Amino acid sequence: MDMRKRYIIDDFNIQESWRLFRILAEFVEGFDSMAEIPPAVTFFGSARLKENDPYYKSARKLSKALAAAGCAIITGGGPGAMEAANRGAQEGKGLSIGLNIDLPHEQEPNPYIDKMITFRYFFVRKVIFVKYSIAFVIMPGGFGTMDELFEALTLIQTHKIAPFPVFLVGTEYWKGLVGWVKDNMLADRMISPRDLDILHIVDSHEEVIEAIKQLRMEMGLID
Repeated sequence: MDMRKRYIIDDFNIQESWRLFRILAEFVEGFDSMAEIPPAVTFFGSARLKENDPYYKSARKLSKALAAAGCAIITGGGPGAMEAANRGAQEGKGLSIGLNIDLPHEQEPNPYIDKMITFRYFFVRKVIFVKYSIAFVIMPGGFGTMDELFEALTLIQTHKIAPFPVFLVGTEYWKGLVGWVKDNMLADRMISPRDLDILHIVDSHEEVIEAIKQLRMEMGLID
């Protein structure tokens, strides 16, 4: 083997080995930072939602109600739906948490965060989202939101994590996706009928609030 090529390969392997330590450190920091938080609800959704968007207002109002009921609120820490949920959490006097991510075009954290952790690796961040949440609330969003949604669905479907409710807020936005899942995935037996029970499409905030309240009672978190 050409010695120069071998040096490059060896150097690459060394760099990969050191990356494992960075990954481990990121997990440790995440676990330590989140260890004492109360039961949390995670909000996902587009960073592109503006303050006057109905879905921004919806996320803000719903997170405020959940925070007032004793839930911590977790988001990705950025603008749009994330900002709306963090903002509502503070208005509801709850703990507002942002799990930010380093991106090539830096994502600025929104100003409504009480506790912020910044991650380098998406997969570490996803673990923290799942580990410390008792429910996911999914607002309209793009590829990133879809990634987070289907990651959760896959983990629940395969029993890698304890099942928890996943709420899709906005029937008009989500009906096409859910219709495709039913008409294609389910019809072609790519999923089981019971897999659809993981998803809850809602327009009513009360439905989400009541379901999470019931879940917290079952977990012994409230009387």
